[in-house]
Amino acid sequence: MSRLQEKLRGRDFDLADIETALGRLVSEGWVDDRRFAERFAESALASGRYYGARLRQEMRRRGLPSELVSEVLGQLLADHDEVEEVCAIVEHRFSGFSFSAASDKEKRRAVGFLQRRGFSLSAIMRALRTTEL
Repeated sequence: MSRLQEKLRGRDFDLADIETALGRLVSEGWVDDRRFAERFAESALASGRYYGARLRQEMRRRGLPSELVSEVLGQLLADHDEVEEVCAIVEHRFSGFSFSAASDKEKRRAVGFLQRRGFSLSAIMRALRTTEL
C-alpha cells in the first residue's frame, strides 16, 4: 500500500484523503497485498518467468513486505520441484538440447538463461544431466 500512497502523494492529493481512500479500499477488499503476491508468484511460476531468488527479488521490487514474500513463496515453492521446472523450460526453450553434445558456448547460454530466471546452479546441472538419460 505504501507504493500506492507514494503515487497519490506525487499527484498532490491531500494526505488525509489518501489515508481515507486507501483505508476504504483495503476494508472492502479492493487492495490486498496477499492476494496480489499469491497471483503474481503463481503466474511467474506457471510461465517459467521467475523462480526462487529471482522471484523473491521481483516481488520485493514491487513493494511487497519481505515477511509476506517469504510466506507466499514458502507455500508455493513447496509444491514445485525445481529440477522438474528446469527440465520443462529446457525442453520448451532449448528443444533437443543435449548437454554432452552441446558446445561450451551453448552450455553457458542455457545455464545463464536459467540462472537469470532464479534457478540454482545445482538444480540446473542436475536437470541438464538427467536429460541425457
